[in-house]
Amino acid sequence: MEALNSILTAIAKLGGEHSAATALQELRVATVNLISEVAKNFKEERKVVTVSSCEQEKCLQQWGEDEGVKSQLEISYFEGAGRGAVARQDMRIGDIAMEIPLSIVISENLVHASQMHSILGEVEGMSAETMLLLWSMKEKHNPDSKFKLYFDTLPEKFKTGLSFGIEAIMSLDGTLLLEEIVQAKEHLRTQYDELFPALCNDHLDVFPPELYTWEQFLWACELWYSNSMKIMFNDGKLRTCLVPIAGFLNHSSCPHIVHYGKVDFTTNSIKFPLSRPCNAGEQCFLGYGNFSSSHLLTFYGFLPQLDNYYDVIPLDIDVESNEGFADTGPTSDWTSHMIRGTWFSKNLGIFRYGLPPSLLDHMRRSRNPFLQTFNLTPEKLEIELEILRDLCSMFQDMTDALGDAQLDDRETTSWDTKLALDFKYLQRRIFYSVVASCQAGCELVESELQRYRL
Repeated sequence: MEALNSILTAIAKLGGEHSAATALQELRVATVNLISEVAKNFKEERKVVTVSSCEQEKCLQQWGEDEGVKSQLEISYFEGAGRGAVARQDMRIGDIAMEIPLSIVISENLVHASQMHSILGEVEGMSAETMLLLWSMKEKHNPDSKFKLYFDTLPEKFKTGLSFGIEAIMSLDGTLLLEEIVQAKEHLRTQYDELFPALCNDHLDVFPPELYTWEQFLWACELWYSNSMKIMFNDGKLRTCLVPIAGFLNHSSCPHIVHYGKVDFTTNSIKFPLSRPCNAGEQCFLGYGNFSSSHLLTFYGFLPQLDNYYDVIPLDIDVESNEGFADTGPTSDWTSHMIRGTWFSKNLGIFRYGLPPSLLDHMRRSRNPFLQTFNLTPEKLEIELEILRDLCSMFQDMTDALGDAQLDDRETTSWDTKLALDFKYLQRRIFYSVVASCQAGCELVESELQRYRL
């Protein structure tokens, strides 16, 4: 999708006066057709619970239109996904699904105009993002705020990994995500303790204690993690902002909207153009970024419905190497590798097996640094068999560390425990795929070895 859209961008830059205009038009048509074909393979089925939004969302949409928002989308509720945006009409590649004027974007300029800016500016290490976070904690309760309708549509509690309870955290035992969430919450708690109650004690009128509790701070952190966007302003600076209404767009591994986040200086607005077609009644998706499912769960509170290319298992291997001098003996050789589910690979044949070539090559060199080619010799095949059996054992141990999947109780669990178990299932699926590929690889290699033994 990215590659095909880059072709469309390049064609548009050449313009219609190019000497090969006819050929370029034919190329554009062919590229658009290819994008449509690719998109057919990435359908996300979500049942619309309500076609129209509830009263709060309707009020926010009307406020947006009054402020200059232009949108071809309607806020709706989706089964299992909450709020999202549905196309009101058929839209083609390049159509603007939504346009948000800069005047309703929540950015650091609002903090600069507030009473707390001079105070926070004196705090060592205070970032613009933290200032905005503290500003939003207070603005949420301001009855006269320009953004009152926006804050009214926000949930009282965000359901991200940062709000996981003890049971959900313990359900992640055996996964790296457990440590990631614990460390993230510890970092936020440390940040909070550095600011409060000191700011409340020194500036009670600006930072009333009832608005700056730990629970309110965590709520604001989750708001900015899950709803903020990086926007490039006309001065060339990239700023973290909240973009009302656009925040209702859900994420997909194959989104309709990919290229956004830059202020159009001619209209002083942020435009959201389509990178693939979106039909009337279809949910319109936004690409949040190239994030792993662990990141999306921790900071956004969901797991992608489609396979996520950025889900990887980090693997640090300490392989004894014989490349040193004879008198020094073997040396330790640590390397790090990223392993995806092997269903992403198209090369499952001998010497590949759907596994990362760099990992396999490293393990081969550690056994015999002088084997450079992939000729089918008994010696090389025996090494392949050793490598595959080692990897199979390694990932089987990882699978066992996750516990018995049949003991997972999905019927009576809370939202956070269910999400934790869904993530654990994803980890198991990746581990299973690697084990299965190693076992299939062993069969391939043994079959070739059998030919030499006959």
